[in-house]
Amino acid sequence: MFSRSNKSSTQQLTPSIVGVNCTLTGDIVSQGDVHVDGRVDGDVHCSLLVIGDKGTICGEISAETVRVMGTVTGQITARTVELAKTARVVGDITHDRLSVEAGAYVEGRFNRPPTDGASQPQEIAAKQRPLLANPDNTSPPEVAAESLAVEAEAAPPPKVVLLG
Repeated sequence: MFSRSNKSSTQQLTPSIVGVNCTLTGDIVSQGDVHVDGRVDGDVHCSLLVIGDKGTICGEISAETVRVMGTVTGQITARTVELAKTARVVGDITHDRLSVEAGAYVEGRFNRPPTDGASQPQEIAAKQRPLLANPDNTSPPEVAAESLAVEAEAAPPPKVVLLG
């Protein structure tokens, strides 16, 4: 009845909440979830960050998932970023996955994190040397075709983001 075997082996972390009438000055570091309905003047590092309609963060955000319904002034770096129609973000957003509702305001850039492999500038330059080494284009067709194929692989696909 009171044995330890009945307890689960994984503990559920309690979410941290900054209430609507609370202003926090300083950084927040949490291994769990953070919900901000008040104001935070500082950086936030956590697993899941939810910024409510009345919430405001002035600082850098780093999390696995960020849901913004309020205001952020600063850079956001997360795997998943969700911007509600009431969101207002002034700063760059680095993301793997992005969701933007019509009406959200963003003043900044959307960036994808750098990928491994051919995106390294040194590797691209090394692969393009056969084409660049012969400006009069007298190289054999195989070398020129191979170099063009490398250029086509190196160019990232265009990204389209529609904002309300």
